[in-house]
Amino acid sequence: MKITNVVEMRSDLLDMYCGVRDGSVELPIAAEANNTAGKVLNTVKVELAQAALCGYKPQIKFLGDNTKCLTGK
Repeated sequence: MKITNVVEMRSDLLDMYCGVRDGSVELPIAAEANNTAGKVLNTVKVELAQAALCGYKPQIKFLGDNTKCLTGK
């Protein structure tokens, strides 16, 4: 499944967490997925920080239309 936004990522990670708890997902698989998700989110943070420093509102499809409230612009 291709994850196209942060809401889908959160849902996928929560499903994986439940899978770890019920034994249907192995911990190393969940750990790698969590690591990758963190790296993706860090790239979004960097993009938002750059936008704030340069004074523009980024269009980050992964966040949907929520960048206005994140950047204040």
